[in-house]
Amino acid sequence: MTDTVGRPEVGTGNLIGRIYYYIYVRPIFFSLGIVSLLLFLTGCYGGTRPPRIGKPAPDFVVQDAEHKVTLSQFKGQVVVLNFWASWCPPCVAETPSLVKMQQRMKDKGIVVVAISADEDDSAYHRFISKYGMDFVTVRDPSAKIQHLYGTIQIPETYIIDRNGILRRKFANAFDWSTPEVTDFLSHL
Repeated sequence: MTDTVGRPEVGTGNLIGRIYYYIYVRPIFFSLGIVSLLLFLTGCYGGTRPPRIGKPAPDFVVQDAEHKVTLSQFKGQVVVLNFWASWCPPCVAETPSLVKMQQRMKDKGIVVVAISADEDDSAYHRFISKYGMDFVTVRDPSAKIQHLYGTIQIPETYIIDRNGILRRKFANAFDWSTPEVTDFLSHL
């Protein structure tokens, strides 16, 4: 049996009708479902900035066997607060450009403060030595400071301006050697 346009009727039990359903009708419903899901998900994003951006950065104190670091000790400087770990592949990828950026920008009052989630002290020190991390690093295996900032993945980096205001957040590995980064940091 066919409909008025000459297409096989769906549901008549014949093979052609079932083939027509799976070739033409079912993909349309599937596509509509995907479109609806995407519209729903984009509706969840309100277009606002991540929490805390534009607000004062939470102060912290973290101490490991070698260093005691507080955010307030960097008052008047631009702080690039980086959360990382030696076992994290994106952290490995990001570190060389972070080191170069710090070397290039330190005379402009820009300081990298790197907080590691490493539990293994020797892995932490090997990583620092291997990548020539000549900026402030401290180990926080409890991830207390990460939780304070709402960090859920590493690497994550927060830019804090000279007045202690959070200005930007970078999630995942980032190339810190781009001219855009240099320009952005220079104008804070």
